[in-house]
This record gives sequence, C-alpha cells and structure tokens, in this order.
Amino acid sequence: MEVILIKNLKRNVSILFRVTASERELIAKKMEAVGINNREAYLRKMVLDGYIVRLDLKEVRNMLRLLSNAANNVNQIAKRANETRSVYSSDIQDLKKEIDNIKDQVSDIIEVLKSLRQ
Repeated sequence: MEVILIKNLKRNVSILFRVTASERELIAKKMEAVGINNREAYLRKMVLDGYIVRLDLKEVRNMLRLLSNAANNVNQIAKRANETRSVYSSDIQDLKKEIDNIKDQVSDIIEVLKSLRQ
C-alpha cells in the first residue's frame, strides 16, 4: 500500500480498510442515527473515541424557555414594585412555582448527563 503525503494538509496520512456490504450499510445506519453525513469524520471519531454522543437538547431548550419566562415575571414584578411600592403575594407564589419547574428541568438534565458517563 502506498501512502500519499500532501504537504500543508493537516490530515495527510491515509488509512484504508475493507468492509462487507452489510457492514457498510450498518455504518451508514449508525451515521444516520447520530446525524453525521461525513463517513470519514464518523469513522475517525469512532476509532479515536470509541463512541459518539448525540444530545437531544429538547429539555435544555424547555429549561431556557422556563428561565426566560421567570426572568420576564421578575422584571414585571420589579416594575410594579417600583411603580406602586407593593408586590402581590400571588406574584411571588407564581414565581416560586416557575423556579421549582426550572429546578426540576435542571435535575432531569443532570440525570441524563450522569447516565452518559456510565
């Protein structure tokens, strides 16, 4: 096998290996499952790290939405407090509920991340 070195190319060493047609199809399915289109990048990642983690960030986006809602409510409460010099206890209770929801989301995300380490 001849190795072709290309100057000024970061990855200038070629590695060639053969697979069966069914192995190639399995590789393609696994690439699709993790959302990678570049076979070379996929194979390099698998060889070097042994795994690929694809995060579903739906929970993080939901947490950010809840956090944004809570921040907006804090701003509204602060504005009302500055204007009227009073704050309603129902506003504070609603804000506490929103913060509890955010805490629950963060806990769920942490549990998912912990499971990835194992």
